[in-house]
Amino acid sequence: MKIGVPKEIFEGEARVAMTPDSAGQLQKLGYDCLIETGAGAAAGFEDAAYEAAGVTVVKTAAALFKDADVIAKVRAPSETEVKRLDSSKTLISMFNPAGNSDLLDLSKAKGANVIAMDMVPRISRAQKMDALSSMANIAGYRAVIEAGNNFGRFFTGQITAAGKVPPAKVLVVGAGVAGLAAIGTATSLGAITYAFDVRPEVAEQVESMGAEFVYLDFKEEQQDGAATGGYASVSSPEFREAQLAKFRELAPEMDIVITTALIPNREAPELWTEDMVGAMKRGSVIVDLAAEKGGNCKQTVADQKIVTENGVTIIGYTDFPSRMAAQASTLYATNIRHMMADLTPEKNGVVNHNMEDDVIRGATVTHQGEITFPPPPPKVKAIAAQKPKEKAPELTAEQKRAAEVAAFKKETKTQVTLLAVGAILLLGVGLVAPASFMQHFIVFVLSVFIGFQVIWNVAHSLHTPLMAVTNAISSIIILGALMQIGSGSWLVVVLAALSVFMAGINIFGGFLVTRRMLAMFQKS
Repeated sequence: MKIGVPKEIFEGEARVAMTPDSAGQLQKLGYDCLIETGAGAAAGFEDAAYEAAGVTVVKTAAALFKDADVIAKVRAPSETEVKRLDSSKTLISMFNPAGNSDLLDLSKAKGANVIAMDMVPRISRAQKMDALSSMANIAGYRAVIEAGNNFGRFFTGQITAAGKVPPAKVLVVGAGVAGLAAIGTATSLGAITYAFDVRPEVAEQVESMGAEFVYLDFKEEQQDGAATGGYASVSSPEFREAQLAKFRELAPEMDIVITTALIPNREAPELWTEDMVGAMKRGSVIVDLAAEKGGNCKQTVADQKIVTENGVTIIGYTDFPSRMAAQASTLYATNIRHMMADLTPEKNGVVNHNMEDDVIRGATVTHQGEITFPPPPPKVKAIAAQKPKEKAPELTAEQKRAAEVAAFKKETKTQVTLLAVGAILLLGVGLVAPASFMQHFIVFVLSVFIGFQVIWNVAHSLHTPLMAVTNAISSIIILGALMQIGSGSWLVVVLAALSVFMAGINIFGGFLVTRRMLAMFQKS
């Protein structure tokens, strides 16, 4: 069978559904690969690169649709493209079936099998095919870059000879894939970053990335993520009012707001109202990643950048992934390749459209002349967020110190116990050993005692892993060796000297490493 990729006809779309690398992987599955001439040029993939990878370059889209058994696209097909399908063909692309009922009906009439990449269920096994997450990751990153380009100030705070520059304050609304990507980018640029999500269980992820999670003083029973396919669910009116009140409180302080909130198969919820925009400082920036679905800010104009009367820039671009076309194409082509791998379990170049498979069934919107959207709930759980863990109470400095001392004492007692057991065993051996053994045994016991006292009297806060145990052992060794170095036996003298030498390296090396570690925290 042949898999073909036409040139995207959506205005401004620069991505392509196949790269030379992904074509090589598809050929290993047994497929012949076709691509329309110039399809990858906007993403930086020339026809020559495809030909070198064994891909046949076809001159026209019509010829490609005629020859290919599987057609892979990025954007939803046009009516003309759907009319080129028939019952022998499979289309794989973004589709937005909830908003494209006419295309669904036309696909049904043509008898084509259509797999919507934006309907891949969010279950663990399907992560490699989750095109929405791949593109959202790029969009979140690019949103911060676009915001910085329009902000006109540093993200990070600086103190210079010309004056002090405060760090930018960034609020990310929605901590999904796009939101987390935006958080990571903003914090890495040095901004003070805040994040909000209707799912409080994502607070741990947000805080692990260096941002501060915005909590609401409101209790609401949240729907299990498994029941909503891993997405946030619709909130109650009371929760929404509490949420908007919090945003009104934050609006005057924020320099940049990035909104990412979307609910599947619905218009984007309005989260940043006109009065919030009016409360923001002149020069502030709003990037609305939900612009294509109506926008989280109702002043957003899709595919445009506007400046409000009070000087706030609102960016409503819907092509953020396409603005990084090479990277986006590579990720999307990988998603397509993984989907084809699931459709071709035998690796024989023949599509096996298994409607019993959760991933394939969930993404299929028309099959054998029937509309199969919406799909049934997946048989396995979605990637559901876990219930928020109860935070342990914060300890005072005195409590932390007491806990450290207690842990140190406990560890020391364990070591002393082990040494005592060892001493008893050695004493038992001494009862049947030669008389000279007792002399050595007394030296050993005294070394243990003196070494233990030396280490115990060092403040516990100065103990590093190198000093805590190994220096204690080395102290015992070096004291015992010094006492034996005057022995009349040449063998004992040599062994004692070697013990002093090696133990000395360990002790002095431990102190040198500790000194360097402490110097890292000293101000120059």
